[in-house]
Amino acid sequence: MPRPRRVRAIRDRLRLLYGVPLAPPHGQPIAELILTVLSQSTNDRNRDIAFLALRERWVTWEAVRDAPVDELEQAIRPGGISKVKSARIKAILRAITDTAPADSGLSLDWLADLSVPEAQRRLIALPGVGRKTAACVLLFALGMRDVPVDTHVSRVGTRLGLLPSGAPFERLHDAMLAITPPGQELELHLNLLRHGRRTCHARAPECGGCALRRMCPSASRFYRS
Repeated sequence: MPRPRRVRAIRDRLRLLYGVPLAPPHGQPIAELILTVLSQSTNDRNRDIAFLALRERWVTWEAVRDAPVDELEQAIRPGGISKVKSARIKAILRAITDTAPADSGLSLDWLADLSVPEAQRRLIALPGVGRKTAACVLLFALGMRDVPVDTHVSRVGTRLGLLPSGAPFERLHDAMLAITPPGQELELHLNLLRHGRRTCHARAPECGGCALRRMCPSASRFYRS
């Protein structure tokens, strides 16, 4: 595990590049959950188009849950693999209805009253929901202490020596949460993600112009190549 001083140094350098993101929790956990499902295997633009089409056609999540799956599939088609996603969305909404506390109805607002481990467990029990999706719901919707680890965050974090190389995503989430200073979950997630998208690419990282090059144990290998 990297020392806290090193984590803070990388955080500060990322701040110089990207600033401190400000995104208060929006308080809509089901919306965040469905948005994250729609984001799988597509880009942000197509995800947003599919989500807007879904919400324009059905005003409530109960209506989405009860809609014919073929109509749901048609509505979210711009987001890709709509056959799989439509079935998953319906299964998730039905599971929430069946497993929510008494009198909660189709809601996940009650997650805010749980501990982070318990909220994670309840979300992961839903069909097709993993740690990354659960972390997105807890962090972005409810402001709880969790850090989503996607391919960008895992790649940049591993190259910087913040995360263990070759570890499964379950362990990466635990490691990322352990090294993140409390209250900076959103900042580290978004700034590592931005760096992965803009500079630390998967196949051809731009190490020559990277502001983190002197802090990165992987830079010499990529820079020479």
